[in-house]
Amino acid sequence: MSDIVTKAVEALSEKLGGEGFDGSAKFVIEGEGAIVIDGSGVHASDDDTDVTLTASVETFQAILEGDLNPTSAFMSGRLTLDGDMGTAMKLAGVLA
Repeated sequence: MSDIVTKAVEALSEKLGGEGFDGSAKFVIEGEGAIVIDGSGVHASDDDTDVTLTASVETFQAILEGDLNPTSAFMSGRLTLDGDMGTAMKLAGVLA
């Protein structure tokens, strides 16, 4: 597992406050790996989920740091989505 994925798991876990997520979502960080957020929390995994979000390392870090709104990233094509839009919107609320 890459350092970027490890740090992202830690950052996302902190944002969730140790809580699980109602649904399942996967972040694919291009060239680094994947992170799943589900009812059990945040972990490095490539399991099937309700929605998959794909972004570059730079875009993902900007979203995590609060410098880039996930919806803006999606609308500008920097973040792609495959799956349930409703789950993605719930996740955007958690990341904000």
